[in-house]
Amino acid sequence: MQMSNTLLYTGLLCAALLTSCGGNKEEEKKDEESVSARGAVSAMKEMAEQAEELQKNGPVEAIDFRTLKELLPADADGLARKEANGEKNGAAGMVISTANAKYANDDNSETVELAIVDGGGSSMLMGLAAWSMIEVDKETENGYEKTGKMGDYKSYEKYDNANKEGEIAVLVAKRFIVTVKGRGMSMDKIKSILEDVDLSKLASLK
Repeated sequence: MQMSNTLLYTGLLCAALLTSCGGNKEEEKKDEESVSARGAVSAMKEMAEQAEELQKNGPVEAIDFRTLKELLPADADGLARKEANGEKNGAAGMVISTANAKYANDDNSETVELAIVDGGGSSMLMGLAAWSMIEVDKETENGYEKTGKMGDYKSYEKYDNANKEGEIAVLVAKRFIVTVKGRGMSMDKIKSILEDVDLSKLASLK
């Protein structure tokens, strides 16, 4: 995940939250909008509390991406790994470490991108996993998007029924984000690929 995408995502999230809190007094009287506003205020409060905690404790040095690469499975629910890479980068004292892998079947009708990111416990994490501090639950005839939990970990997932594309992400130990994006497959398979990653071992890394 590139730095520019992270900053853009953070900006869009903040803008969306501020919009939810805005509006004229007449609109705020509506029950539905009041509920939305309260949810946005709660999310912003949690983000502020986490930012304060991170500032107090200070950032943790990001894990070497080579260590993260070792957790990338050689096989993703029957799909062969085609490539794997990693990098560490950052700015203004905020450093993230990332390991990525791509998987596919023989005719590329099923493809997967898997990423393990270590935000190092810095404020960068609030942009990378901002979804962990809000609640989303949307469903249409084309698919769905929601936040929740997968086992002990906060999760975010979305799926497009028409294109058979989806993704799931989990936040591990308040610093690691594991994301699986799949094309040409069911959400059940995407989740099973996430289970191929040893999340307990990832959580134990220091």
